[in-house]
Amino acid sequence: MKKKIRIGNSGGYWGDDLSAFKRQLTGGPLDYITMDFLAEITMSILQRQKMKRPELGYAVDFLKQLDDCLELIVKKKVRVISNAGGINPIGLGRKIIELAKSKNLDIKVGVVYGDDIVNELYELTSAGEKFTNMETGQKFDNVRSKISSANIYLGAEPVVKALELGCDIIVTGRVTDTGITLAPMIHEFGWAKDDWDKLAAGVIAGHIIECGAQGSGGNITDWEDVKTFHNIGYPIIEMEASGEFTVTKHKKTGGLVCEKSVKEQLVYEMGDPSNYISPDGVACFDTIQLKDEGKDRVRIFGIKGKPEPELLKVSMSFDDGYKASGTLLICGPDVYKKAKVVADIFWKKVGHKFEESRTDLVGTGSIWPKQLGRAETDEIYLKLSVLDKNYKKVNDFGTMLPALILCGPSGMAVTGGGRPKPSTVVAYWPALIRRDNCKAKILTIDTKANEDFCEIGFPIVEHKAVDVSLPKTKKRFKKATGAKKIVKLRQICYARSGDKGDTANIGLLARTPDIYNWIVENITSKVVKNFFKGITYGKVVRYELENLHALNFLLEETLGGGGTKSLMVDPQGKTLSQALLEMQVQVPSSLLKSAKVKK
Repeated sequence: MKKKIRIGNSGGYWGDDLSAFKRQLTGGPLDYITMDFLAEITMSILQRQKMKRPELGYAVDFLKQLDDCLELIVKKKVRVISNAGGINPIGLGRKIIELAKSKNLDIKVGVVYGDDIVNELYELTSAGEKFTNMETGQKFDNVRSKISSANIYLGAEPVVKALELGCDIIVTGRVTDTGITLAPMIHEFGWAKDDWDKLAAGVIAGHIIECGAQGSGGNITDWEDVKTFHNIGYPIIEMEASGEFTVTKHKKTGGLVCEKSVKEQLVYEMGDPSNYISPDGVACFDTIQLKDEGKDRVRIFGIKGKPEPELLKVSMSFDDGYKASGTLLICGPDVYKKAKVVADIFWKKVGHKFEESRTDLVGTGSIWPKQLGRAETDEIYLKLSVLDKNYKKVNDFGTMLPALILCGPSGMAVTGGGRPKPSTVVAYWPALIRRDNCKAKILTIDTKANEDFCEIGFPIVEHKAVDVSLPKTKKRFKKATGAKKIVKLRQICYARSGDKGDTANIGLLARTPDIYNWIVENITSKVVKNFFKGITYGKVVRYELENLHALNFLLEETLGGGGTKSLMVDPQGKTLSQALLEMQVQVPSSLLKSAKVKK
């Protein structure tokens, strides 16, 4: 049994830097490389692709990467795991074998599937599965006939099986981002299925690297701390058999691995930090301990976990009408006033009432809370958007938009793309299914035409309650003193934000323990809700993480329905953390001194 393994990530989503894979292979020693291709909506896009061309349905970019790197993979004996299989992992697996044969390489490919249940929904509902929408509480009956994709979130277990069967490359359907990273740890170290602390450590390690370079300096608040983003190093986990691990990256690469970069990724789309649920177990983010160990090395330890859930998540999608967006470039003096006039002309001219419509003045601060004001500028993009189930109305919208150019104020131009065309709205339906109603399938294929198949189930096992309650400790923070000064929140905090459906997740991190004590008392759910007035329409839930000196906020009904349904400029809430950091706060001068504020 190995004492330590090195797992590198080389992709955080379909569209990430294709050259990162080769850079990870050539930058230094690795045992495994993982890549995540599947966002929740991606499965529906692949399903639509496969309906038009049955041989597709997987991330074709993965094949391009392998074409460039397969010889290196074999030479270096690095094992590769990716959920690039999408809706057609078997098709991708066979294509990989064809590629290997064309290069006279001997490899074995593992295909993990069984997550796709779109053709089993009637049988499963008849057997008692409710598939109630997790976010809205809506009943499944009204949308069941419309569902175009339905995929169970499988965990590490079937990937572990493929590794045991000797596969060099493993492609999967909807296996969780964390599962593809956890699997090598279970395989190499022989972790038990009920060793919750170690499994939780693997889940958290997977969470840190699942978004690619976002865990090694990309998107960091203090971006000027990063010497260069050129040739950015993607994150690497050095996992030990004990469950303790180090986050790092290859030497002589751009980016940055430090306590701040790792903490920002930890709070990214975290949800409830004491219950980060994966198919393999529940990870308690409020138990994580970090230690900066020098240049580009952060040590993670002390992690606790709880038993796996009885229910697994199912990500479904269905067609729910049409939408279209178009932009006009507007310039000149009084451009803000001019844009409002143009928008008014258009909405009266188009002549329809839509289910949803939106006007954004991009470049004036329109994506941020109103209290932050508007930036003065000589040019803006006027973005007009609609959503409706009536195709003709949405098509009329696109027809009328270019007609504004000669019929309004001066200084207008249509941007690239021409007349906006209706696109299908793919609605997201998250639900749950009993794990004992799920099965994973593993097919192995090699270049000598050998094929083997096996199947595994997920029985519900009763476990004793696991106590992970944190010991009550007396806070030793210094009381903030000195004259109060008005500053922007970013001077004492840093942050990261993301999305889960229509909920925005903002993790706010204090720059020092004393500042954490202050934000606990002063940056409440009410304060955040009031700050995002006009953007957030639901409740704001706050979680405290003393171990990370962080607060995690969930802002419900904030993203215009979320996913492809949203008409917002930033439908994933990526910019909302930067907006929050612009909030003006009144703080004692001692906090500014401890934060080593940069003006």
